[in-house]
Amino acid sequence: MSDLITRLSVHCRDAFESLGLDPSWGDVRSSDRPELADFQCNGAMGAAKVAKKNPREIAGEVATVLQRVPIFQSVTVAGPGFLNLRVTPEVLAERIEEVRTSPMRGASAAENPENILLDFGGPNVAKPMHVGHLRSAVIGDTLQRLFRFMGDTVVSDTHLGDWGLQMGHLITELEEDRPDLPFFDENYSETCPTESPVSIEEMARLYRQASKKAKADPERLELSRRVAANLQSGHLGYRALLAHFVGVSVSALKQDYAFLNVSFDLWKGESDVDHLIEGVISMFREKGLAEVDQGALIVRLQEENDDKEIPPVILINSRGGTGYHTTDLATIYFRLSSETFKPDRIVYVVDERQALHFEQVFRATELVGMFEVDRLEHIGFGTVNGKDGKPFKTREGGVLKLSDLESMALDEAKKRLKTTTSNGDRSEKEQVAKYIAVAALRFADLHNVRTSNYVFDMEKFTCFEGKTGPYLLYAAVRIKSLLRRGRAQGYGFGEILIESKTERNLAIVLDDFSRACLNSRAKRSPHILCEHLYHLAQSFSAFYGAHRVVREENESRRISRLTICEAVLNQLICGLDILGIEVPESM
Repeated sequence: MSDLITRLSVHCRDAFESLGLDPSWGDVRSSDRPELADFQCNGAMGAAKVAKKNPREIAGEVATVLQRVPIFQSVTVAGPGFLNLRVTPEVLAERIEEVRTSPMRGASAAENPENILLDFGGPNVAKPMHVGHLRSAVIGDTLQRLFRFMGDTVVSDTHLGDWGLQMGHLITELEEDRPDLPFFDENYSETCPTESPVSIEEMARLYRQASKKAKADPERLELSRRVAANLQSGHLGYRALLAHFVGVSVSALKQDYAFLNVSFDLWKGESDVDHLIEGVISMFREKGLAEVDQGALIVRLQEENDDKEIPPVILINSRGGTGYHTTDLATIYFRLSSETFKPDRIVYVVDERQALHFEQVFRATELVGMFEVDRLEHIGFGTVNGKDGKPFKTREGGVLKLSDLESMALDEAKKRLKTTTSNGDRSEKEQVAKYIAVAALRFADLHNVRTSNYVFDMEKFTCFEGKTGPYLLYAAVRIKSLLRRGRAQGYGFGEILIESKTERNLAIVLDDFSRACLNSRAKRSPHILCEHLYHLAQSFSAFYGAHRVVREENESRRISRLTICEAVLNQLICGLDILGIEVPESM
């Protein structure tokens, strides 16, 4: 069964059409005045202009038609020609039961499912992830979950930064630190040793040292560039080292991602497409799109109707190296060449500040005939800021590591739990604290409009009140407790009765889950789903405050309210799962 707005719109369109009017005027929306109606249709005003009639007259004629449809409890005309629509309690009860029992908890699959290659995360090898990686990880993973829930087929790839100057820095510094390692021998031909010569902590230290030296000494910078070029040219020892760097880094990255409930299907990096770069460059040469400019090989992208400057893509720089433009083009070619997965769309969840880069790459991709630009999509997002409005930093002014941020959230969650009556042993409380910490971090990020910046406030995010992840967890846990008490007393589920305003309102909010999911998918905006879940929790709170549930003496009402509670819980858990938030049994 589709959501009520869709069903009511069908009836209203039929009513307009039966009167010789354009059926598109019959679109229905949620009511601006819930105390007066469940839904409204405003098409009579537009139809009246076309038909040159009084809008109230048209609205009255439409109302007369609709009053004969059993789904409506009442259809009235208000103001200049608004149609106020109220559905029967039986329709609302039927819809709640569907939410309770259907696998998608009242949502409907997308009508246009796609094969989507989702690129998000983007961590760098040998560098610990920092707070700047949070948004890509959380938004990307939520979209991954949402797309799959709505019927899309998704392959996700974190697209590791494992190529270029940073690798040159790391290799040169390791050679200076441990010159006896066999990887630096020009005649190196051994198979890669099974154990890495460096840990993730050592790599971070070596990279910092090399980067600092290179900034102070141009010759040191040039050395790193030469080594990076040799790596890209196939130096066997350097390639063997790269394999170790990647392996150690991925193991560490997976720990940070696992805390946030983030996962990927692929862990491909820039180095995985190195063998394709020459062929991709040849594609541009053969089509006459590549030209030499100041020693670099470029592709011009500027079009006559552009209202801004679009710099060219640089395939090969003046030093003979390749950069992000080329590796991203080769990565697109690699993804399109897969024998196991043919994407209809490639979606990148990357900082909004990279918008120009993706516009350049997307234009070049279409220009060479590789993939249509409208099937390449950049999902940009704002920054995580401190209370000073600037990108979030440590107290010392450094970039905060993601693992430290996660520890901060966990510590704050433990403090919150001490103020509750949470039961359970120490290990159980530790697990609940993790649930709260993850809910706090993910919801704090996701409930904001994706393209906006937001201020990081750990104390606020971990609060059990207000628009927070822990508040939603608490709502779900409270319903679980109600249902446990009901089962312990032998109560079950049964016929749903819609008798009060809060029950009616809760039914309408439950019905809106489908549209929230569809709109979140269409706009790539998780905050729409977050808003729905928060509204659902608030509506349940109002229902719970107005009615007894387990203690209700009237058996029919008790059964009805317990059944409604299960429907709410099922939808809350489903929605929170899309957001990557797990619900504990108690808090």
